[in-house]
Amino acid sequence: MPSYQLAQDLRLPTNALDYTILAVYFLVILGVGFAARRSIKTSLDFFLSGRSLPAWVTGLAFIAANLGALEILGMAANGAQYGVYTVHWYWVGAIPAMVFLGLVMMPFYYGSRVRSVPEFLLHRFGPSSHLLSGILFSAASVLIAGVNLYALAIVLEALLGWPRWVSIVVSGLFVLLYITLGGLSSAIYNEVVQFFVILAGLIPLTVLALTRVGGWSGLRDSLTASQGENFVSAWGGTGIGSDNPLGANWLTIVLGLGFALSFGYWTTNFAEVQRALSAKNLSAAQRTPLIAAFPKVFIPAIVVIPGLVALVVAPDIGPGSGLEYNEAVPLLMRDLLPNGVLGVAVTGLLAAFMAGMAANVSAFNTVFTHDIWRPYLVKGRPDSYYVLTARVVTAIGVLLGMGTAFIAATFSNIMNYLQTLFSFFNVPLFTVFIIGMFWKRMTAAAGFWGLLAGTVAAMVNYFWFYRGGLVDIPTDQGANFVSAIVAFVVGTLVVVVLTPLTRPKPVERLAGLVYGTRSPGLAEPPAAGDEAWYRRPALLGWGAIILAALCYIPFSF
Repeated sequence: MPSYQLAQDLRLPTNALDYTILAVYFLVILGVGFAARRSIKTSLDFFLSGRSLPAWVTGLAFIAANLGALEILGMAANGAQYGVYTVHWYWVGAIPAMVFLGLVMMPFYYGSRVRSVPEFLLHRFGPSSHLLSGILFSAASVLIAGVNLYALAIVLEALLGWPRWVSIVVSGLFVLLYITLGGLSSAIYNEVVQFFVILAGLIPLTVLALTRVGGWSGLRDSLTASQGENFVSAWGGTGIGSDNPLGANWLTIVLGLGFALSFGYWTTNFAEVQRALSAKNLSAAQRTPLIAAFPKVFIPAIVVIPGLVALVVAPDIGPGSGLEYNEAVPLLMRDLLPNGVLGVAVTGLLAAFMAGMAANVSAFNTVFTHDIWRPYLVKGRPDSYYVLTARVVTAIGVLLGMGTAFIAATFSNIMNYLQTLFSFFNVPLFTVFIIGMFWKRMTAAAGFWGLLAGTVAAMVNYFWFYRGGLVDIPTDQGANFVSAIVAFVVGTLVVVVLTPLTRPKPVERLAGLVYGTRSPGLAEPPAAGDEAWYRRPALLGWGAIILAALCYIPFSF
């Protein structure tokens, strides 16, 4: 069925009240952009908000930047396709890595005063790894921005009946406007607003969806009857050699998702790390992902459950049915939400997708300008020149994102697409980072070739072995977990083999870049109030991990 006809089937019954709520939200967003514009005086202001923001602001922005298409449509689609196994993306596939970022990696990032993740590689390994990581990250940012634009287009298509290409163009131009105006400050403050708008839209949808199917017990009974017991269990059927909807076993879940993909995404994805780097001091930077970890634990309740309910009310959802997994949330919005609440929910969805796209576009303009254009193409210009360059690059990034949105449109479940990108780009970068951070002897040549080899290995595994049919992996997600493991193992082997054969960097030039050394940036005294027990990063981090582990209990038996 053509997408426009499908949109007519999913057309939301909105009225003047819903459009008024939406219009007020857009005016607020643009107002924040204009207000933030007045504070942009230097490139540090544009790229990192002058490193001046408190932890609660950066923490909420951190989670809001992630709460885009990846969460809303992607995880709901995952819930409809794979069931309760989707909670692994949170409790194993996010929380431990977020805690590791806050406790272990942020002192290196923030203390070294870098403006981007690739810049850290410049200091640790040199220009080759720096340039390669900048190119890879820029490509990944544009591709992921396209996912958020595509998700926006689905909602606007359902809301207004516009063809998807029109929705993609209009959405992209709006995000371009407020990012270009206010830089990262505009994105971050809007993300804080968007976080609460998202909750206001999704919580009523989840409550009404559960009511529709008789509560959690009714939903569980319906899914057990139609999909089997394993569909509503987190670990059921995940023994090695067992068959389950996810097409993965406990080993690939723990190593592929819980370690390689998760740590690769959360610790090296600059769209997230950039929020922490904008914090006012090291303590606030460390607490940024730790504060975000607590709402992250509970996000499955408002994104996975709607996907499960959609499978009950539309059992044929999926490829070939005329209704994609990606459209689970718009389907429930159409059928369940009254006017007014519908307007809030639509606003919440649009807020989520714009937050996700803004995060990737602002990361793209920083990395391209600061890690590619400034050091290698046009050197030695005034600071104002690079701010202007970043605004132009933002426009280019949005236009490229419009193009990559059509790639995302070829996937019935955009989460499958996103995880494929993470296995290609984030896992190899994490491999080089983590080894170089703990092994002083690791060399620049090993870092460059390890990064390149890991990226190529993941692509070969996915396109040649999986897509080419040389190995039997039943699902896209199962293949992504394997690709992530392959990327990490190959990258590690290349690093281990090349390091003894090449010359390392002098130890005195590794201060603050390798574990056990101290950076001058870490000598700053704690800010007033940061020594309070409830602000201690270790307490926040371990509290989040324990909470995530406890959440598994109801879904493990």
